[in-house]
Amino acid sequence: MDHRYTGYLDITGQWDTLILAVTTDAYTTVLKQIDREVLQHVRSILLISPTFGSGHLVHHYIKQFNPATEVISFSTYHGDTRWAHQQPSCTVLTTAVKKKIYAGSVQGKSPRLIYLQEMYHRLGVQLQMMDSPLEAETRNISLYVHPPLFMNDIALQAIFGEDSIPRYVYKLYPEGPITQELIRSMLTQWQEITSILKKLDISGINLLKFMIDDNYPVRSESLKRQDIDNFDQLDTIHQQYLLYIRYASLLIDPFSEPDRQGRYFDFSAVPFRQVFINQEGELDIPRMPQEDYYRIKMIQGIARHTSTPCPMIDEFIRRYEYTIREYAQNHSEQSLSSAFTVQNFHEDLNRICSTIQPVH
Repeated sequence: MDHRYTGYLDITGQWDTLILAVTTDAYTTVLKQIDREVLQHVRSILLISPTFGSGHLVHHYIKQFNPATEVISFSTYHGDTRWAHQQPSCTVLTTAVKKKIYAGSVQGKSPRLIYLQEMYHRLGVQLQMMDSPLEAETRNISLYVHPPLFMNDIALQAIFGEDSIPRYVYKLYPEGPITQELIRSMLTQWQEITSILKKLDISGINLLKFMIDDNYPVRSESLKRQDIDNFDQLDTIHQQYLLYIRYASLLIDPFSEPDRQGRYFDFSAVPFRQVFINQEGELDIPRMPQEDYYRIKMIQGIARHTSTPCPMIDEFIRRYEYTIREYAQNHSEQSLSSAFTVQNFHEDLNRICSTIQPVH
């Protein structure tokens, strides 16, 4: 590292590439703080962890200063990284690296994207090039599983309630939120997103295959390859059954070594984080589901733009917005962050939708 700036406003000089490793909902907030003269010389912008539409959003913003800037979206961050000592510092710990990620450029299979593919290959990560940033952004498992996992009554009570007994994101009820109804809602949302993608002439994903082959595998004794590969051709009840098996099979790490008592690593013991006091002294909402609220509002807005019904997505948003309104009313005497405000994100959605044209 040659230099560290204390704020975006302080950035100076000419930079070939701008790597935005910020939360999904912060792209325009960050770009607006960077001097225009800096942005006018940037040749490419890499979005490390975008959501559906982020590439269009950033490209629409940057082209007013520099129309030639190439915007590249990755499907997701390539690892699992956290603060080494649980607090912001100069030291982080990367606990895992993905075997495969996706990336798409506004300039198609450009020389820069090919270079990135070669670079990732040297690092042992397969980077699959997609036709566009939007298509790469659909290859993010959070789009498909976070809203049902975090925007249900059990999860919302765990995050915003005052119960001292922890609940866990990936556990079956009553230890966690996973129920027959949650699995049904996850499948329905995947179907709604698939309908949106068809309107945009983007190929959808086989949800179960993507979960297992691109994220966390399970043993063949739990799920047969034929069921995985043919998942998107099966009837709805069969699909729900297979999704439930997938989550049940990952309650423990099926590839870990058991201890002497026959216990495997408790893979699903990821606790819901509760509302907390941020650095400004305000009550704030954890990144999940705060960032997921932005994600799903983008999907909802694109669904409206493409005239695609999405009642399940609408229901997730209704539940979340009702919860934050109620929490804000019950804690009106306390200082609350802006995350407790119902938002429409009109500016971002207008930028995204102005560059997206449904094909039919």
